[in-house]
Amino acid sequence: MKRMGIEALYRRPNTSKPTPGHKNFPYLLRKLPVTRPNQVWAMDITYIPMARGFVYLTAVVDWFSRKVLAWRLSITMDVAFCVEAVEEAMARFGKPDIFNTDSK
Repeated sequence: MKRMGIEALYRRPNTSKPTPGHKNFPYLLRKLPVTRPNQVWAMDITYIPMARGFVYLTAVVDWFSRKVLAWRLSITMDVAFCVEAVEEAMARFGKPDIFNTDSK
């Protein structure tokens, strides 16, 4: 982010680039009315800059209640911490009808 001519000097990871050849699918939930808990869950990953690198945060959120159902931190973008968060959310709250992640 750049404000008043000041810009951070640390390297930022690029976690939003799609894999070459990856197929993009249409977004089917745009007009879906979400009317109850466990109807739609979402999951996303973001990074948190630290003094020497990054930690990655993943969270599973219920769209209706906006409640964070489970989250994990990791120093790598290995799939295991994401799977752990999903497994915890399902163990605590059951299985959602729809599980949504980024379409990029």
